[in-house]
Formats: sequence, structure tokens, C-alpha cells
Amino acid sequence: MKMVKKMLILIVMVFTLAATPSLSYAQTLGKGSTGNEVKTLQSRMKNAGYFHGPVTGYYGPLTKYAVANFQLATGIVPDGVAGPRTFVKLNDVEIMARVVNGEARGESYLGKVAVAAVILNRLEDSRFPKDTFNVVYQTNAFTAVHDGQYNISPNSSAYRAAIDAMKGWDPTHGSIFYYNPHLASNNWIFSRPSVTRIGNHIFAK
Repeated sequence: MKMVKKMLILIVMVFTLAATPSLSYAQTLGKGSTGNEVKTLQSRMKNAGYFHGPVTGYYGPLTKYAVANFQLATGIVPDGVAGPRTFVKLNDVEIMARVVNGEARGESYLGKVAVAAVILNRLEDSRFPKDTFNVVYQTNAFTAVHDGQYNISPNSSAYRAAIDAMKGWDPTHGSIFYYNPHLASNNWIFSRPSVTRIGNHIFAK
């Protein structure tokens, strides 16, 4: 049964990644670059709320300005050149926004930031994987991954929440778990020390 569940998760991952334009961690794009990679970069920047021009595939001043502002917000030297660190952060934002959208779509903005913060808190905890993708796709980690809501395109508030959490906003005060007490079916989660409640979710350590 566990093997079947793992196979289903793998299938969902493949289809999700195939439907979402990806950015290669190895490439570097800068002013004057052209092509589909630049289009993907511009689209991702637009989703994140940093690029406000047309998606042209040309890396001009607007793209450089957007990249620099995104870098500044996410702790990267704001040189306006999209290199490996920038692409890692953009992909992390995409993954986190999908989780936020799937797990907290009906919650307040504070509740959305809180879900994003939990992902980041797990990255700092030795009991969890050390990269965003594997934290999110860890077995039974997030309901949205298993029920398909992760595949729904995130709205703008989900992207903003992911970035605000990256900036250091943590309404959960270091929590690494959260659950809806009316829906949770695993008694183990109730044993975790509660930290705070935001909307329908209790956040715990």
C-alpha cells in the first residue's frame, strides 16, 4: 500500500513539474539575453509580483530591475543578473506558493504567511530535508500535495505570502507543524506542543 502511495505521489510530481515551466539552476541570464528561458524568468517574476512589463523574452532594463528587487527581498546581492541562486529562490517561491494556495486558500493573509513560514522552519530543523522541494514532497507532509490542490495555479496573495515569509515574517513563532483540529485524524499531531492558532489552523512544535 505504501509503495502504491509513493508511486501516486511520483506521478503527481511528474505531471506538476511538466506543466510548470522550469528554470535551470546552472544558467545565468542578464541584460541582452533572449529566448524562452527569459520568458520563463519574466513569467515567474510577474507571478511573484516583481515584473510588470510584457513577457517578451528579451532581458532589458525592466527585467533587470525586477530581478534586482526580487534578489533584495530574498537575501541575494541585488545585481540584477539572474544566476543559480536567483533561480533556486524563484523555484522555492513557486513551490511554497503552491503549498500556501492549496493548504490555506480560505485563510487570512496572516494564515497564508504562517503556512509558508512552517516550510522555512522545517528547512532549519534537522529532522527535515534541507531543500524546499524535498520538505514539501516528504511523505504525508502536506495534504495539498496528496489531494492534488498543489497543482492549482497559485493566486497573487500566495506568492506574496511566500516572499513575506522569506523576508523573515513568522507568525507561528518557529512552529514546524500545523493542523485543523476539526479535520485532523492522526492523534499524534495532538501531542505536539501548541504555539498559536491562526484561523482554522493550530501551529505547533
